[in-house]
Amino acid sequence: MERLAGAPISWGACEVPDWGEMPAAERVLAEMASLGLRGTELGAPGFLPRDPIALGALLAEHDLSLVGGFLALTLHEPRIDHAIKEVRETASLFAEVGGEVIAFALVPDADWSTPGELDDQQWRQVAENLEVLKAELDGSGITLALHPHFGTLVQSAGQIERALAELDVPWCLDTGHLRIAGIDPAAFARSHGDRVVHVHLKDVDGALAAELWAGKATLASATRQGLFLPLGEGDAAIGAVLAALNEHGYGRWLVLEQDSAITGDEPAGERSPMQSAKHSIDYLENSAPTTLEVNS
Repeated sequence: MERLAGAPISWGACEVPDWGEMPAAERVLAEMASLGLRGTELGAPGFLPRDPIALGALLAEHDLSLVGGFLALTLHEPRIDHAIKEVRETASLFAEVGGEVIAFALVPDADWSTPGELDDQQWRQVAENLEVLKAELDGSGITLALHPHFGTLVQSAGQIERALAELDVPWCLDTGHLRIAGIDPAAFARSHGDRVVHVHLKDVDGALAAELWAGKATLASATRQGLFLPLGEGDAAIGAVLAALNEHGYGRWLVLEQDSAITGDEPAGERSPMQSAKHSIDYLENSAPTTLEVNS
């Protein structure tokens, strides 16, 4: 539990346009703390305060560390002024409050328009722009980590393989989005564990993932139907992922991230965000003993 954190998106806080309602940060952090989680990610804009004094006080109130945050960046174009600004502001906040990793997804634009395929020149442009952003963080102790994500420019198995080959950047291993892409997350951890600096743990309903790829659902609608499941209840082989990470000596944060997209009343009972997180914690404590080694 010492390195187990929560993700605000598990309670519905998300930066994807038209995702759902933003939950109250006070309640979410209180529930994270009551579950024994030790940290939280920053969450979507509007969830946690961006003023370092206010944010630090709120985290201290709940005895939580800030472990990192997520940015959606457009890097395949020559000018990346907005991306530089976002990375600078996030790094400045992390420098004062804490936060080790900026996990980023590559998006076509700020509206998360339907992604296409990057051509060779655009891949080279992304690689060049990443060097600019890495230079911004040089000496800060903050790491950029590429996050594969459905609905972005790195969403399919082929795009993930291309990104591994083309981009000199660490990775955020997201078990759910790898599984959605048709990649075995444990195999990814075994092959590329030396590049993993941040981990999002989520399980996946494989049948709903297939509907998502077939265009029968959007990411938000599939999420509301139960695309992301408590750990151990889906097809992402979480135990094998943890064992593979353990082989690479991974000892950084593990973030529970069971995405939810809530409109109207929040699901109650066993489907509530807090109960779903509790089921995942129970799985880690009782059915995935390698976690103890990972966090030692």
